[in-house]
Amino acid sequence: MSRPTASARPDPHMEITALILADLEQGVPPWTRPWAAEAPVSRPLRHDGQPYHGVNVLTLWAHAARRGYHRPHWMTFRQALALGGAVRKGEKGVSVIYAATVSRVDETSEVADDRRGGRFLKRYTVFNLDQIDGLEDRYPQPIAPPVAHRIATAETFFAATGADIRVGGDLACYRPDADTVHMPRFDLFPDAEAYYAVLAHEMTHWTGHGSRLNRDLTLGRFGDEAYAREELIAELGAAFVCADLGLTLEPRPDHAAYIASWLKVLRNDKRFIVAAAAHAERAARWLSGDRPSD
Repeated sequence: MSRPTASARPDPHMEITALILADLEQGVPPWTRPWAAEAPVSRPLRHDGQPYHGVNVLTLWAHAARRGYHRPHWMTFRQALALGGAVRKGEKGVSVIYAATVSRVDETSEVADDRRGGRFLKRYTVFNLDQIDGLEDRYPQPIAPPVAHRIATAETFFAATGADIRVGGDLACYRPDADTVHMPRFDLFPDAEAYYAVLAHEMTHWTGHGSRLNRDLTLGRFGDEAYAREELIAELGAAFVCADLGLTLEPRPDHAAYIASWLKVLRNDKRFIVAAAAHAERAARWLSGDRPSD
């Protein structure tokens, strides 16, 4: 049997976008759904405890929510075997991706997609710990730290960024012209996690300043495509930061209006969700202090 041609191979960008669109069309962003479960808030984790990054976080969150998984760890079939476990018969895995570089185009390769500029997305299949037998002792059930500890960690985290955060008024926003973040008073939010979720969103905008990650922050009006793109980056950045801090990312009251604009952007550009997740990942790393050297 001949190998599929490059044009016949599934496009990872389109598959991921279709997954995200399906959830958004139901009004439920996949980056908020994991926290309806009883499991502690977390990024998806590899077999060695290292977190997944970028669009793989969204992919694994979405599949975990759909299938009812409550464990953060994911691994390949062979990794499970090497650790002394076994994927149960009939279980279906999830494809995750990574960017690879090639010196030339190999049309006979099994890997998928996007070789423009010598780069392409390569995929492999992973299984959730809930699909695997024999690893219960190696991966005990995770326990969330006390709320007070998580809040104290969040305070330290945002203070360490050095951002000019001004509290007062009734509007949460980032002002690029003044390079200032504005937040309503803490007590005006329903709980502490809601406050830090909004702050993480605005701080993701803050990372886009020309002196930092230099994203285009000339946003125009609500509903414009540029506005929707930056808002999606900020929302994903907030999700990544909150997951790293163990905090619940609660849906904002204005999510319905934002979802409509995100749907339009993703339907028009099947590759943007991967780019948006990459921007959000860089923002989360910047906020954590993981910054490029000068």
